[in-house]
Amino acid sequence: MNVLRHLAAIFLLPCVVVAVVPLWLLTSWRQVDLRWHADVVAYSGRAVGLLVFVAGLLLFTWCVALFARVGQGTLAPWDPTQRLVAVGPYRYVRNPMITAVAAMLVGETLFFGSAALAAWSVLFVVINHVYFLMSEEPGLERRFGNAYVDYKQHVPRWLPRIGQ
Repeated sequence: MNVLRHLAAIFLLPCVVVAVVPLWLLTSWRQVDLRWHADVVAYSGRAVGLLVFVAGLLLFTWCVALFARVGQGTLAPWDPTQRLVAVGPYRYVRNPMITAVAAMLVGETLFFGSAALAAWSVLFVVINHVYFLMSEEPGLERRFGNAYVDYKQHVPRWLPRIGQ
């Protein structure tokens, strides 16, 4: 049952963001979307995009595993972690899972050379930034109290501090 909870959360959230919406954008906006042409820049962009996507996927997988093992919950707001996760990549940034999904979107953008996917990537980051400021962080403060307040003071939201 625990595995099903995680799979449902992954399917309903990141899979929609990284697979369903990009597929819709790539097919529905094909006539007006900018794309790579077959040249050296396109092949380089695709190679870099694939590497960025895989790096994001690996980070995402690590974060989901930490949510299950350490946090004893899922990535879904309706089935959140029971414990504060402050290990692994969470020692360096508070939201590495969102960073991972954004990396996958950037990887797709580079792979396809798509302006529509670039716009979706930016919109995803903006929506999540606003959501974290207005809902997620206040909710974590209520759930985890001083432990989260202390964590928030020592760990940056999106980008790790240089030299950590």
